[in-house]
Amino acid sequence: MPKSKCFSFTASRNWCLKSTFANSGLRPVSTDLGDGTVMSCWVPRVRNPTRPDIVLIHGFGANAMWQFCDTVPFLAPHFNVYVPDLVFFGDSFTTRPDRTESFQARCVKRVVEANSVGRVAAVVGLSYGGFVAYSMAAQFGEEWVGRVVICCAGVCLEERDLKEGLFPVADVEDAAAILLPQTAEKMRELVGYTFVKPPRGLPSCLLEDFIDEMCNEYVEEKKELLRAISKDRKLSDLPKISQPTLIVWGEQDRIFPIELAYRLKRHLGENAELVVIKNTGHGFIHEKPKEFHRHLKTFLLKQVSASSKNPSLIIKITNEFLLN
Repeated sequence: MPKSKCFSFTASRNWCLKSTFANSGLRPVSTDLGDGTVMSCWVPRVRNPTRPDIVLIHGFGANAMWQFCDTVPFLAPHFNVYVPDLVFFGDSFTTRPDRTESFQARCVKRVVEANSVGRVAAVVGLSYGGFVAYSMAAQFGEEWVGRVVICCAGVCLEERDLKEGLFPVADVEDAAAILLPQTAEKMRELVGYTFVKPPRGLPSCLLEDFIDEMCNEYVEEKKELLRAISKDRKLSDLPKISQPTLIVWGEQDRIFPIELAYRLKRHLGENAELVVIKNTGHGFIHEKPKEFHRHLKTFLLKQVSASSKNPSLIIKITNEFLLN
């Protein structure tokens, strides 16, 4: 007979994060896109038409709440914030066979548009979410996306990089075993890859609880997402996006090595700026959130100044940010 759990730390943490998002003025919605795809998304409880709209796109791991738990309270007082769960994460799913980041990008655009947004001031993509954000910028152009923030997302990787030893794993299947952990030992391995100073002494029961709550759904579909981002990928095929782009990377990233950050900067040229956060890894958004937010704030204020024709609005948002 399987053991029943009387308490789940992960479920309790989920409840706390829902309260954090709700207290930031967001509410969860579920949108049926009408083609076998349903998207869940946190949206403003009341959209303020004088504020810029911004989309935060999560990576692999837990749901969007866990990854943007610090960023949403930071941005929500100044922006209309939209935080979707990508297809096969959270409560989002599809019956369609498409597993590409371009499909994910179209789904994000459609769910945001379904919530009365015609254009976003900026899109922020974290890890796998950076692939999706980049695809949104490339597909829909400046008419729909104003600025782009790519966080530790190896969009410039090539399929051959795996075989040539750029990554600590030799193929996508090895990567999937780490990124989609099904045992406590694999979860410890993932934590070790993600943080420069990973927490020690994590009990197996805690890790297994997280796996039960967060990692057991759509495992094969998520493996297909990983296979899709690397299959036949060549830098020569990657379009150059025209939007101003901020690239943020952890200095000691072991998931997407920093060489990919420099490669992306070279690819985009003067249109992009690169920020490397010292003594952090792939999880810099949790290791040094204040430093990340400082760079994000500077970049987004440029968007407000460039897009707004209302000087008082520029002054208001700038002052709010400076006091944050």
